Amino acid sequence: MKSVSDLRVQIFADGADKSSILELYRLSHIKGFTTNPTLMRATGVKDYEGFALDLLATIQDRPISFEVFADEESEMEGQARHIAAWGQNVFVKIPVMNTRGIPTYDLVNSLSAGGIQLNITALLTLEQVRSVCNSLRGEVPAYISVFAGRIADTGRDPVPLMREAVLMANDANAQLMWASPRELLNVFQADEIGCHVITATTDILKKLALVGKDLHKFSQETVQMFRRDALKSGYSLPIAVREVLELVPANGRRTVNR
Repeated sequence: MKSVSDLRVQIFADGADKSSILELYRLSHIKGFTTNPTLMRATGVKDYEGFALDLLATIQDRPISFEVFADEESEMEGQARHIAAWGQNVFVKIPVMNTRGIPTYDLVNSLSAGGIQLNITALLTLEQVRSVCNSLRGEVPAYISVFAGRIADTGRDPVPLMREAVLMANDANAQLMWASPRELLNVFQADEIGCHVITATTDILKKLALVGKDLHKFSQETVQMFRRDALKSGYSLPIAVREVLELVPANGRRTVNR
């Protein structure tokens, strides 16, 4: 099994808790950051731009993505250009479509042609990946975020799709991002197929410490956890005394079942 240091896939932290982000920023294996309005709302962020600029005051040497939230293309473009001006390491997240299902490929083309670094997000199909790749200008850095975890949520194996998407991204001189992973195993799956980036929330990133852990010891620790939590909760059960039964077999000799 590979160690974390041997992985080729870049690990980005996905979240909107300032203290957690800055703590992860101190780790050399965290190569970038992503966030979105849903995560920001969940952590109680009230000032979108203020939150972003606060992070960028510290994080200046690794890519970080912030998303537009307008729904009309003209407004999306205006927000994108505003966000892009926040820093040279900023990537602007553009959803692959608006809320009415209208693709944003023309906007992606326009922004990419204008030199804006993009992170096209919420893709779930190869058709979307192909169209985004055709819309990008290869000389401008871009991420293509395929929500592999959401694909898996529908009962589909995302690995074959992601493997093909990597090839498309390579041809477009873009980087494929495995988004919304559901377990640490996804990091190794992404690495195996040559995916460029995987973005993960803090709960998954914490499990990196388990990589290569001895499974027998892990089993014992699991049993210890069950025991510890039962005692802390004050659970109790009566211990039944096993009855001793005398059995008389066909040969007439008595035996005792102990």
